[in-house]
Amino acid sequence: QVQLVESGGGLVQAGGSLRLSCAASGRTFSSYAMGWFRQAPGKERAFVAAINWSGSSTYYADSVKGRFTISRDNARNTVNLQMNSLKPEDTAVYYCAARRIQHIVVGKDLYDYWGQGTQVTVSS
Repeated sequence: QVQLVESGGGLVQAGGSLRLSCAASGRTFSSYAMGWFRQAPGKERAFVAAINWSGSSTYYADSVKGRFTISRDNARNTVNLQMNSLKPEDTAVYYCAARRIQHIVVGKDLYDYWGQGTQVTVSS
């Protein structure tokens, strides 16, 4: 089992940047594929980015491609989401998720573990 804790959210102006981090407990973090999702008010939770167990493969939603970068540090049990050129429509609660599998996982229903979320607000 793994516990996930997100951090790094906040309020930023459009065009700015934020870096989200997700710290995972446990000694088998490198066995998990990781993902970031977001949920805006009144909307369903949506896929943002995913990374495989080693960090060698990543995948992004079209809406964030070229602006967001997902990365992981298996030695420190963390996965990060660097968000640049932020837009007001990026405003949401951001969640990290984990599944004990090596390859990338995109579907939110396929993830087994979730963090509590961190709020990102982008002002225009």
